[in-house]
Amino acid sequence: MLPLEAIELAPFRRRHEDDTFWCGLLLGGCGLQLTTKLYTDRVCHFAHHPGPEGHRHGWDRRSRGVAGADHLYVKSAAAAWLAGHGEQASFEYGRPDGAPLGSAVDVRWRHGALRVHLDQTVAPAWDNGMEPVLGTMVQADRDTLIRRRYVHRIRLDSEGTARRVCIGTEAFARRTEWFGLDECVMTERGLTTPAVERIVRARTMASPARWPAAKTREGPDVEARAQVLLRRLASARRR
Repeated sequence: MLPLEAIELAPFRRRHEDDTFWCGLLLGGCGLQLTTKLYTDRVCHFAHHPGPEGHRHGWDRRSRGVAGADHLYVKSAAAAWLAGHGEQASFEYGRPDGAPLGSAVDVRWRHGALRVHLDQTVAPAWDNGMEPVLGTMVQADRDTLIRRRYVHRIRLDSEGTARRVCIGTEAFARRTEWFGLDECVMTERGLTTPAVERIVRARTMASPARWPAAKTREGPDVEARAQVLLRRLASARRR
């Protein structure tokens, strides 16, 4: 990482005198060579070489903050997580309909596929064989939550100079519960968190035959029965 203070830039240059730096294409950059710029009145930073072969062009990066590289952090975290489960993944920074680089990350491996939506540019597709994982700003409507029982979300938190990936599970009438990647697994249902296990278990325990007549039960059983009724209402409305 390039130091921000002028007093630290000279040692950095000595350590990397045989290295070159380039404007990253995966960050929406132009691919041309960079140089370090020393300032005493503001932070030091990388800059493009001057001249016709060093000017900046084709710049497509939407954010210059740490969030502008979230698609790279997602790839790194997902690759390490899947490798820990004995899976080797392939990645693609999908740009359907000309979406900006980094709007979506496609993750594929032998037994599954995810599309991670980091912003609202690419609309989620629920039945194309790739399980959507929605960023915090991507909306999921009520009917989708009822029909699917839950959707997954993704959040990236800054930890020092890195970004930590968290996976959330959102269900109708439930708050989103967040977990670290190490708490998630892949099952026949797809990406699964501890919240998914509770939702599925509650649905299995709920009786589909009738609503309790005499006395309303307390706890998760009542909520599960309510979700069953709502799904039936949504199905009836579609018919």
